[in-house]
Amino acid sequence: MVPESLLPDSGRRVFVALGDSFTEGVGDRDERLPNGVRGWADRVAEKLAKARPGWKYANLAIRSKRLRHIIDEQLEPALRMRPTLITLYAGGNDILDLKTDMAALMADYDQFVAKLAGTGATVVLFTGFDVKVSALLEPLKKRNTYYNQRVREIAAKHGALLVDYWCLDAFHDRRMWDSDRLHMSKAGHKYLAGQVLDQLGVPHKIKRKDWEPAARLSVREWEQQQRRWVHDWVLPLFGRKLRGVTLGDTLTPRWPEPVKVPRKGLKKLAAETPDDVPAP
Repeated sequence: MVPESLLPDSGRRVFVALGDSFTEGVGDRDERLPNGVRGWADRVAEKLAKARPGWKYANLAIRSKRLRHIIDEQLEPALRMRPTLITLYAGGNDILDLKTDMAALMADYDQFVAKLAGTGATVVLFTGFDVKVSALLEPLKKRNTYYNQRVREIAAKHGALLVDYWCLDAFHDRRMWDSDRLHMSKAGHKYLAGQVLDQLGVPHKIKRKDWEPAARLSVREWEQQQRRWVHDWVLPLFGRKLRGVTLGDTLTPRWPEPVKVPRKGLKKLAAETPDDVPAP
């Protein structure tokens, strides 16, 4: 059963997900859904509605957004929805920029969480994972460690629930990651949804995928993968940085207004909602 803290006396059950590509669902491809992805937040919304019908769900997250964009573009719309559950992951894109002042970033994050917690909603925060993308990114580990420590402190300060992503050993398996090595695969998103539901006390049957041990790559296979990764992901990323554009520039939120989650899931809702008619 959903904890009482998620069910205020008014009976409102509104879940709003905020953030960047992590929450938008990048890596969990599904062309039947808005922006062509599904993600852990959709899965959480569906399990909430299964446990207790009547939940509405909005997802304002857009890939590539930095913390300042998330605050400027997502905070006020979220507050207008009067949510009873809010999830937030933000700051990952800022960490990748070596010019970012980490202390200033986390001060802004703290103020952001204070405003979310001030609504009376249950707030769920996430640490970041130590993604083993490339030795070139190892200098960022100290910044990621600092970010995670501050997120833990801020969660405790504001009474937020914490999904300590950093400590989830399942994500050491490369099959939990998409081909860009930065975003979770479908299996990763599904597993993370289970971790969020565990924090909320919501029943589910999501289990870690039972794979055989990953096969060791030969030197030739590893080199081929490296070349493909650089060609498909690294070079386009640097090209976008040089042009001053991001993958999220032309996108809009996947579920910009709270939609009532149907019994058979959000795929059914997307299939039944014409593109030019807002979902209920």
